[in-house]
Amino acid sequence: MRHQGPQTRPGFDAAFVLEKNSVSRIVDANLNRSREALRVMEEFARFVLDDSSLTGAIKTARHDLTTIVGALPAGPSDTSSQQLPDYENTGLPVHRDIVGDVGTEITTPSESHRESETAVVHVACKRLSESLRVLEEYGKVVDAEFGARIEKLRYRGYELERRLAATIHAREKFGGMQLYVLITESLCRGDWFTTAKAVLQGGADCLQLREKNLPDRELLERAKRLAQLCRDMERIFIVNDRTDIALAAGAHGVHLGQDDVPVAAARRMLPARMIVGLSTHTIEQVEVAIALAPDYIAVGPMFDTHTKPQTHIAGPEVLAEARKRTALPLVAIGGIDVQNIDMLLRTTPACICVCRAVISQSDPANAARRLRALMKDTRLEPRGRAT
Repeated sequence: MRHQGPQTRPGFDAAFVLEKNSVSRIVDANLNRSREALRVMEEFARFVLDDSSLTGAIKTARHDLTTIVGALPAGPSDTSSQQLPDYENTGLPVHRDIVGDVGTEITTPSESHRESETAVVHVACKRLSESLRVLEEYGKVVDAEFGARIEKLRYRGYELERRLAATIHAREKFGGMQLYVLITESLCRGDWFTTAKAVLQGGADCLQLREKNLPDRELLERAKRLAQLCRDMERIFIVNDRTDIALAAGAHGVHLGQDDVPVAAARRMLPARMIVGLSTHTIEQVEVAIALAPDYIAVGPMFDTHTKPQTHIAGPEVLAEARKRTALPLVAIGGIDVQNIDMLLRTTPACICVCRAVISQSDPANAARRLRALMKDTRLEPRGRAT
């Protein structure tokens, strides 16, 4: 990085500011704020969310910030092109004045109180964006390239804030779901609506209407009936594929496949309160999904299934790997029944999505109840119902 020299404009003597070390003090103070904010965010992702992907992304941003600042010339008014990777050698800490800094005595009542860990990380995210903006603007006085690199990091900070918020929100909205049941009329032994009601009575937390071939008007009418049923019973209702039907029916959310409307597009079309789930079949798709931060990631098929035949079986291994990488709610789907559910959950606890194992049984309520009984020894615990 080559020092660009101070840029002057009418009414502003940049050289004078540099001589008084004001810019150095501003850069030093806001570098510290940025690093501290990133560390707070990183610890939240690591210890509260237990999310390795987010933790790694935040840690990388923190190290990149140090690298960017470490490339500043030695001393704020040094015009040499010397590269100094060590921040401490930039000369910035030398100009620190804790005793004489008038800002150290200025506080607000809200600074001494945080309601929760979530409130702590929220404040840290805001502190990061503010301090990076200050670094960017005052850094331009020292080095134009420095300002540009901080600008890019600031946008990365916004993305990290989005992912943190999305993960927190997803866990609040969907994190307590245990039993998720697909409703498809052709697979129901009895009337589809009676079956859906029985499934909820048996303990299902969430229903998804999955009908690929119904006319739109009929699909909407069924979605409205199920949406009202789930509201009455305080459960979650999801529509498969169709964002428009989910919105029109008053559903709680939509489930998207790999070839459906992208998650970001669905978010733009739906109110923030609505759930967006995404299907994945490989660890590569899971990685992409993590960055998109849907409200839950469905992983499957776990086993061979006649409901939706697949040439590729993801298996419990992909589910386990997904859990290592993200704190977003996971839904295991495909071929799960009373014979394999215990093995699956003891490997990787997750929400279980079934179809034939419940709706194709002579007593759907009892089938759902039996699955819930098999799940009771896992660490999954409901976190509340839909409203």
